[in-house]
Amino acid sequence: MLRPALRHPSLLASIATGCVYFVAASAALLLSRFEGGLAFIWVANAFLMAELLTSRTSYWPRTLMVCAVASAAATALFGMGLMAAAPMAVINILESLIVALLCRRFVPDHRVTGSIRSLAIFILALTAVADTVTGLLAAGVAASLTPVPFAASFWQWYTGHALGGLTCAPILIMLLQGELGRWLRKTPRHGKVETVVLLALFALSTVHIFYWARYPMLFAPLLPLVLIAFRVGQMGAAASIILLALIGGTATMSGVGPLTIIPVPPGDRVQFFQFYVALSFLLSMPIAAELHARRRLFRMLEESETRFRAIAEHSGDIVLNISVAGLIEYASPSAHEQIGCAPELLVGQSAANLVDPQDRAVVIAAHRRALIQPGSIHKVEFRPLVSAGDLDWCEMVTRAVVDEHGEPNGVVSTIRDISRHKARQRALQQVAARDSLTGADSRRAFLDKLDAEIQRTRIGARSSLLLIDIDYFKAVNDRFGHGAGDQVLSAFVARLRPGLRGVDSIGRLGGEEFAILLADSDIDRSSLVCERLRILLEEPITVGGGQAIRVTFSAGLVELKGDADRSVLLEAADKALYRAKHSGRNCLRLAA
Repeated sequence: MLRPALRHPSLLASIATGCVYFVAASAALLLSRFEGGLAFIWVANAFLMAELLTSRTSYWPRTLMVCAVASAAATALFGMGLMAAAPMAVINILESLIVALLCRRFVPDHRVTGSIRSLAIFILALTAVADTVTGLLAAGVAASLTPVPFAASFWQWYTGHALGGLTCAPILIMLLQGELGRWLRKTPRHGKVETVVLLALFALSTVHIFYWARYPMLFAPLLPLVLIAFRVGQMGAAASIILLALIGGTATMSGVGPLTIIPVPPGDRVQFFQFYVALSFLLSMPIAAELHARRRLFRMLEESETRFRAIAEHSGDIVLNISVAGLIEYASPSAHEQIGCAPELLVGQSAANLVDPQDRAVVIAAHRRALIQPGSIHKVEFRPLVSAGDLDWCEMVTRAVVDEHGEPNGVVSTIRDISRHKARQRALQQVAARDSLTGADSRRAFLDKLDAEIQRTRIGARSSLLLIDIDYFKAVNDRFGHGAGDQVLSAFVARLRPGLRGVDSIGRLGGEEFAILLADSDIDRSSLVCERLRILLEEPITVGGGQAIRVTFSAGLVELKGDADRSVLLEAADKALYRAKHSGRNCLRLAA
């Protein structure tokens, strides 16, 4: 799923943010400075964190500036006075900025409440880093300007800011990201009614526990909290925490409720209540976040399954789901068209049974590689064992399917008909392997055959290489023209073919130079073949216009040796050919 779009608030929206921050900060200072030091409750920074985490970084400086002014004004008017205004403003801004930067760095999709991992990063960024660092700074300021000692000031700051952030920031983030609007649009009417009923019952039970119950029953809201997290999700869990904080917080600060039995000052009682709310948060929100992530994953899987089915059932390619053991678990309808077998009959059969025995090893190897390397795609070409038409070559593309632990539990394979591609490939190979003028092997094709024959001589075969060159061919071109010269070259090869065996090969190395590979023929037998070829050229070659042209050739012969490479053998044959040319031409010379 796409990451949520980041907001780009206007100047007026930034000013409104500053006003909300000032109201929240002023209310906290007026209502919860029980000991004359720091506020025991602080939710203003939760709003600032939500603003930063849901907006583009380019808008952060403006938002931070207006909130810093709001913080300084609230501190000067209702807090520790003008001396503390500037440093406390910087510390408040620093707390929110640390959380925003860490979450932006480690939650790349911006969904701070989207999963347990993202929520855990937010909690750690707030409680382990931001509030620890800023708590020490704020305690130093408070200890120097108020009679509250450093340790108590730190504890007041840490509990108030950490618990305020945990309680309010997640729901504010969801609201600013438009989660409420999406929930309202996508939730059916009966789901909305259920949510309202559950939240109303939760609110009534919370009122009963904090205002009417004769016995302390702080454990009682936990069960409906979990129920709401399961039934409604994140929005319900966050709303429940807000209701619990408002109802229970109002009762606790008013001196009523189960916490009044604790014989401690009001500030300590408020801190205890905040711990209670934080524990309730940690119980319900992670569950809701995990359920939300699982629902998103389930929707993605449903969409993926729908796309897969649509592609598989309407594609001409065969789609197979194959188990780790190689058994077919699903076959697409195209299997009937391609291989003439109903898909349901393939289920439970070994996928290797579809492959020609000559190619099964490479297909099985590709299947195993896909299982060993789950993230990679593996391609293999094979011949099918059976087909419904002219299917004679297939390409299989295989990728592993993994379970929730990342372990492969099978593969998805797409089988495509590449018969036409193979036919074109063979045709191109044949064209590339033939000299277009004479029909002899091309230089590349002949040298490949020579390499293969050299390999055979290493295991005992005796073969020879005959290098030949048409004598005075330049004079033929000069006298009769290049068109006649081309006809001579073509006819020259045609004359020699009857003198060769089926296992022999003739190739054109360039111009009027040819090479003949005489398989399983030693030097003596090859010399006789050369003389037989010379006899085949005794009759003149007739070209266009009825002109008769008599040609001869000079030749160099070398016997192949397994311990010599191709270049050495060609050089030896070429030297023998050179000696034949300087010995009067129309003769054969053996390599030294």
